[in-house]
Amino acid sequence: MRSPVTGIVSLIILFIVLAVGYSSVFTVQQTEQTIVLRFGEPVDVVTEPGLHFKAPWNSVINVDKRILDLENPSQEVIASDQKRLVVDAFARYRIKNALRYYTSVGSIQAANLQLTTLLNASLRRVLGEVNFITVVRDERERLMSRIREQLDKEADGYGIEVVDVRIRRADLPEQNSQAVYDRMKTERQREAAEFRAQGDQKAQEIRSKADREATVIVAEANSTAEQTRGAGDAERNRLFAEAYGKDKDFFAFYRSMTAYENSLKSGDTRFLLRPDSEFFRYFGSANGRQPEAAAAPKQ
Repeated sequence: MRSPVTGIVSLIILFIVLAVGYSSVFTVQQTEQTIVLRFGEPVDVVTEPGLHFKAPWNSVINVDKRILDLENPSQEVIASDQKRLVVDAFARYRIKNALRYYTSVGSIQAANLQLTTLLNASLRRVLGEVNFITVVRDERERLMSRIREQLDKEADGYGIEVVDVRIRRADLPEQNSQAVYDRMKTERQREAAEFRAQGDQKAQEIRSKADREATVIVAEANSTAEQTRGAGDAERNRLFAEAYGKDKDFFAFYRSMTAYENSLKSGDTRFLLRPDSEFFRYFGSANGRQPEAAAAPKQ
């Protein structure tokens, strides 16, 4: 029979073997790369996923090899035309050299802090060389590419590769934006007033031209009317003269009837004339002659 001591020793040996075996094995995930440390000093980097072995006294640190995001707080940048810009940017990066990354920064938090400083410096350098319009409209894509190249070059010393840099927003500060808006509003109001003044001037010119043409047309029409009226009066006088030459008594009678008609149109038949006036010559005699004076009394 085995003694109890032998069983206990066997269990202890088995436990030690299991502990040593467990501490000699580590697993690398597909999204990770692992640094093997010996007493705190890195001795190897494992990038292949799967089960791996190490010395029991060695330790491991897992480093993410996926693309990571770097959110950068909004920064004020001064463009080359001395315009102040509020720039909101972010970057994406991955750890390409785990050993260099571990010996230089050591953690994601420290890497983000260091990259934020480098990104802000690169933003100020690149955007400070161009004017406001270039940043917000004309060449933003090219500027982001330059910032990424500079940041990637500086981050290489930390074992980091910068994949992309993007500028979400590049705009004037709120107070500057309001001042620009007010200036643009004033400029548009000035242009509108100028257009209205030009329109009023043009309208005045058109009205003046129309009034001048209307005056000329009316004058020409009046001249033609006067000429036509004069020709009509001349023809009428000719006809009257001709009629007068043919029958003087009838012409005198006609003129008297016309005078009676014109005088009695208003409905007022009162006249301040002598009864024997020439105007009433046809009232007392059908042939228009004055009645002969009464014979003088015989002596």
